[in-house]
Amino acid sequence: MKDKFDDFFLNNDFDINEPHSGHEDRFLRKLSRQQKSRRRISWTWMSAAASILLLVSFFLGKYTTQENQVHSIFPEMAETETFFVNTIAQELTEIEKYRNIETESIIEDALDQIEELEDQFQNFKKDLKVIGNEKQIIKGMINNYQQRLQILEHLLFQLEYIKNPNKQNDNNNEFI
Repeated sequence: MKDKFDDFFLNNDFDINEPHSGHEDRFLRKLSRQQKSRRRISWTWMSAAASILLLVSFFLGKYTTQENQVHSIFPEMAETETFFVNTIAQELTEIEKYRNIETESIIEDALDQIEELEDQFQNFKKDLKVIGNEKQIIKGMINNYQQRLQILEHLLFQLEYIKNPNKQNDNNNEFI
């Protein structure tokens, strides 16, 4: 066993010289730069994750409180509402992947439009409680959900275009 160690140390050329002056300072500077850059990345990632979580919880929270109210008045709406709320949540999660400084204003404008539609939806719910099982109100509620999805889909197309301006729309064979 001792022979193997002796052979190893004799056959390998180890650097036994002192490092150049200032080596420790350079090493510490590089180390601190790496730590700072890691912190920035993690905060960016954390803020994006927090935004996604906030949006999804906002819409799902509103959905759960609305669900019991609307479903007690019109039980057949439960399946339709579940579909739209889940689809909207998926679209919002997809949109949050594109959130950056360039796209922030576009995303916020679309979310403002969705909030307006949410207010309109609350009015539909009030009308439904007062008037009762009125088909026009229910159609308005479904149309409201469809408008929200259209806004989100249009926003996704805009974000895709910003990401890749040369991408063509396959449906219309024209640029987005």
